Amino acid sequence: MRRAFRARVRGLSLIELMISMLLGLLVVASASAIFLSNRQTYRATEGLGRVQESGRMAFELMARDLREAGGIPCGNADRTQPLKLVSVLNPSANWWASWNNGVVGYDAAIPGGNPANRVPGTDAIDLMSSDTSSAVTVVDHNPTSAEFHLNTIHHNLDDGDIAIVCDWRQASLFQVTNAQPDINTNVVHNLSGGVSPGNCSKGLGYANPPVCTPNGTPYQYGANSQIVRLSASRWYIGTNATGGRSLYRSTLINTGGGVATRNQEVADGVNNMQLQYLLAGAANYVDATAVPANGWRNVTAVRVNLDLLSADRAGANGAQLARRIAHSVTLRNRMQ
Repeated sequence: MRRAFRARVRGLSLIELMISMLLGLLVVASASAIFLSNRQTYRATEGLGRVQESGRMAFELMARDLREAGGIPCGNADRTQPLKLVSVLNPSANWWASWNNGVVGYDAAIPGGNPANRVPGTDAIDLMSSDTSSAVTVVDHNPTSAEFHLNTIHHNLDDGDIAIVCDWRQASLFQVTNAQPDINTNVVHNLSGGVSPGNCSKGLGYANPPVCTPNGTPYQYGANSQIVRLSASRWYIGTNATGGRSLYRSTLINTGGGVATRNQEVADGVNNMQLQYLLAGAANYVDATAVPANGWRNVTAVRVNLDLLSADRAGANGAQLARRIAHSVTLRNRMQ
């Protein structure tokens, strides 16, 4: 009786224990493999989502500037006889000091100097347009005193702002030398005033090249002419603070009457940007080097190729995920 009871309560043998441990290890290994696989899949999906989100944001912001390129509130004549625009700003190497037909692209070095962090071998583009949110209407213009009278005191134009005034005949790029928003309607475009770079002439009439003398080429803008701030942006690929690459947008800022540029990091992980341009009447897009010097006014669309890399190495064999986003943007101010 006692021997039978001992048989029933006897523990596992060593072989049975080893088999049990082996089965347990197989279950744990399988569970671990599933966990690691799911984790890698999650990392890859999350990385791809971030890359696509970054690419969408970069393209949408850049596309806004592209669509507006060359636009001013007085309309745009046809491309064979574009609205004449003269700059009376003091001669300057600054890229925003010239209208450049609203758009100009670069495959290689930018004349006047690259941004300090620009990545060689990537494309860049300068886009000029008007900030329509700042548009005000001229009531009267006195060319002798270089003074505009506007239709409102709430005009938001400050000393040092780079502005465009236009009518149906021509447009002029100048710097505001004196303005008192919310106080009076006067906006002055004189030679002095403590602003930089300043105006080389108070005459706003069109001449090619501009006449940089005190009175220059006289011109009186009539009632219902429009004044807006200049909107200028430069898009390029630059190195960021972490040693990677990002898409940057350089814009104008007014610093107490002096004009400077501010480089803003728009989207990180943008490793390269390649741009091509469609000229009016052409069948194919071409690189910037194939656009004639006087051909930028005939650019009707821009093809944007952005190469993006994920921040994490979530791809196969620990590689970064890579995606290319390609879109074409029509310059709506060039459409007939």
